Amino acid sequence: MPQGGSAQGRCCGGFCALLVTAGLVVLIYWAIFQPHHIRATVDSAVLSNLTVSNASSAAAAAVSYDLTVSLRLYNPSVRVNIYYDAIDAALRFRDAVVGPAANDTSPSVFYQRRKTSEVVKMEFDYWRPGGGGGGVTVGSDVARELVKETRSGGPVSLELDVHVRVRYVFRMFKLRQKPRIRCSLSIPVKTEGRHRGFGGAVASGDRCSVKY
Repeated sequence: MPQGGSAQGRCCGGFCALLVTAGLVVLIYWAIFQPHHIRATVDSAVLSNLTVSNASSAAAAAVSYDLTVSLRLYNPSVRVNIYYDAIDAALRFRDAVVGPAANDTSPSVFYQRRKTSEVVKMEFDYWRPGGGGGGVTVGSDVARELVKETRSGGPVSLELDVHVRVRYVFRMFKLRQKPRIRCSLSIPVKTEGRHRGFGGAVASGDRCSVKY
């Protein structure tokens, strides 16, 4: 009986040692080939038809707009390529969600080679002619702050919040990661005309925050 227990212990110990050795090999190998974090910058952002309904009401208000953002993603790794499996974007104004999801992201799935850039176009379409639906419900306090910014003569400050699922790939090795990208958008706006709301554009090139 003691011999059987001893054999099981040796087997378990050998298996654990094998796992530790394999893990160390992977870590050392991966450290040599250095999969760097992706870099993100906003190439451009175009905002149009920004309107706020019922901003003076104590109840919830509605924000309507069209926004197109071109986000440049750069893979700085020297040897490691990246698969982008999913890109989910939302839009915020002072921590309040004014765009729960991009209506269209192109491309949303792609393969990126080392030391290359890819521009991803994201479209938030929450405007309908005549105010016939399509807006985003927000709190009245958020609506009032947004109206104040549009009428101040300065820029409207928005935040693009992007969640990405990627796979770093080098030969047989793969590492799955879920980086979060946050980009500040400061867009100067002006009145576009009667019943059209506010609009503006910016070509910033500003770096975004990327956290893993």
